[in-house]
Amino acid sequence: MHVPDGYFDAPTAVATTIAATAIVGQAFTRARREHHQQHAAGMIGLVTTFVFAAQMVNFAVGSGTSGHLIGAALAAVLLGPWAAVLSITLVLTVQAVLFADGGITALGANVVLMAGVGVAVGWGVFRLARAVLPRRPASVPVAGALGALVSVPACALAFAALYAIGGTHDVALPDLVAAMVGWHSLIGLGEALVTGAVLAGVMALRPDLVRGADDLAPAARDRSAEQVVA
Repeated sequence: MHVPDGYFDAPTAVATTIAATAIVGQAFTRARREHHQQHAAGMIGLVTTFVFAAQMVNFAVGSGTSGHLIGAALAAVLLGPWAAVLSITLVLTVQAVLFADGGITALGANVVLMAGVGVAVGWGVFRLARAVLPRRPASVPVAGALGALVSVPACALAFAALYAIGGTHDVALPDLVAAMVGWHSLIGLGEALVTGAVLAGVMALRPDLVRGADDLAPAARDRSAEQVVA
């Protein structure tokens, strides 16, 4: 999923950079309002570290692109969507600057795709699933897994749409869509399993740390915050 330098033309690279800046700016403002407890920074750091490690495992897809676990849905359920955007953006920035995983000029596109589309779709599907599933803790991992399952191919489809607008390589769009969405649908299955397993573990031990389950454990979250402050 990491887009390399030169894969999009200059207007597309500039436009996605502007869009990414707007998304991250809004996320920073909203996340500051939502994460006012002292333990929030530590939780964001833990989730970011986990997502970073997961994204470092890449699978070649073709035409200079790669596929990997994204972690957007997991981050959104654990942190809330706005903090998740910041978490994924930090991961992508470190990977691009220090590991050349994703181009510097394509960082805006990668942020839009994974931190923007990935988080939005993952969180949206999670919330829809929560509305349908029984209102109990066991539903959270299931809803999170569904969010992960849909978010990964959604990012791949969004990438193909950007390529159709400003792609610079001589690759037939139908072939690109088939390769990207096909591979990432399979990767989405793996991400759904990982997301569900992680959420099941956290819900069993510390449900107060799961932002997507605030309505199920508000008292537990309040007690946790009081203990940290004390």
